[in-house]
Amino acid sequence: MNQPLRVRYAPSPTGHLHIGGARTALFDYLLARRHGGAFVVRFEDTDQTRHKESGIEDQLNGLRWLGLEWDESVDIGGPYGPYRQMERLDIYQTYLDQLVQSGHAYHCYCSEADLEQERAEQEARGEMGGYSGKCRNLTPEQVAAFQGEGRKPSIRFRVPEDRIIGFEDKVREHVEFESNGIGDFIIARTDGIPTYNFAVIVDDHLMKINLVIRGEEHLSNTPRQILMYEALGLPVPDFAHLALILNPDRKKMSKRDESIIQFIEQYKELGYLPEAVVNFIALLGWSPGGEEEMFTKEELIAQFDLDRVSKSPAVFDMDKLNWMNNAYLKKAPLSRVVELCVPHLQKAGYIQGDLDAAAQEWVTALVGLNQERMRFAAEIVELSSIFFKEELVIDEEASAVLKEEHVPVVLSSFLMQVEQAEAFTVEAIPALLKQVQKDTGFKGKQLFMSIRSALTGQVHGPDLNVSLYLLGKEKVASRLRNLL
Repeated sequence: MNQPLRVRYAPSPTGHLHIGGARTALFDYLLARRHGGAFVVRFEDTDQTRHKESGIEDQLNGLRWLGLEWDESVDIGGPYGPYRQMERLDIYQTYLDQLVQSGHAYHCYCSEADLEQERAEQEARGEMGGYSGKCRNLTPEQVAAFQGEGRKPSIRFRVPEDRIIGFEDKVREHVEFESNGIGDFIIARTDGIPTYNFAVIVDDHLMKINLVIRGEEHLSNTPRQILMYEALGLPVPDFAHLALILNPDRKKMSKRDESIIQFIEQYKELGYLPEAVVNFIALLGWSPGGEEEMFTKEELIAQFDLDRVSKSPAVFDMDKLNWMNNAYLKKAPLSRVVELCVPHLQKAGYIQGDLDAAAQEWVTALVGLNQERMRFAAEIVELSSIFFKEELVIDEEASAVLKEEHVPVVLSSFLMQVEQAEAFTVEAIPALLKQVQKDTGFKGKQLFMSIRSALTGQVHGPDLNVSLYLLGKEKVASRLRNLL
């Protein structure tokens, strides 16, 4: 490629950033950064029926959270703006006029009722549906008659007959389409607003986009776009169509599919780390050279290439994402994990308001106790529930332990130590347990499992000293008294 690489992510502003869009944007970003190119974010908002007022900011916020910095967009501008299609209508009109004047496009006066009737007649004859081209060669008299009825025309592109439209896709290799299966398509609606297929080629040309990465659902749009590039005498960019992302059942993902979390905003709210999500998304259809699966953003930039993007669909594995995020959480500074967890503890009503120094220390110990086990920050609520619930729930294994003969002796001795203790800190608790061992003669499992079962209702769990500190002196004493 002689020119500097320029790629774009061009969503419709209809809501939050979806996993599929995030993957496209990530692949764009990685290639642009690897090759010293430009990553452009623009918005295709000509379909006003689907437009959402907050859609642009929702998309940008999703990209910001993932750490995908762009070089040109609506917020920072750039040399080829505006970066919203509805602000570019005058630009499109010039190219629409050119196509009509050259005969590559024509005005179509068919109403929705006309088109519906045509479809019904085709179906009745057992024919494949599609526009018949009835307005292709209207006489001046016919045009005048339609205008006299007050009809406003759309503009259709005149698709040449008997053409094979082929191109080399960067992922799918050689792809061909027959023009006879396309039919003349609308490039501007009756209100003058261009359709996606037309606006996108004008934008890509004027913004000097020379590689278009997008999902394979756009593959059938590509021959239409190539024909329009040719009709306007414009260079055709390279294309790379990414295979689908399937759900865990290996079925096409639907936005109503609840088997996976589909929007980047949801991962942020649940307390996933953005670097883990980026790492995971990068592997949805792309394979690194070796066995390694954990990559920083800089490592992904250094390795990423379209040559290793698969033609086969990627399967979204939620378990793998959770494993990966857990690995990142384990390595993260405890202060960062605490910051992620606090809003979830507040939402659950476990902590209130701003934390003073003592509360901050307590919450830090709570999160530290569970950091190794958390798959995402929202899990802190479930993992730490034993420290907040007044009523202790004892599971079967713990219940069996508590029936053993030595248990009352151990618990009575520990209760005495707790009640007499001046300090009940993580550092002080080992000495209390050691004194129980000395006074009762019980040690190891008989000592520690008895106390854990009595105070947490479980035989296994995280560090016992920290767990007892988090329960606090009063709650520990109260639970021991109740059991005894």
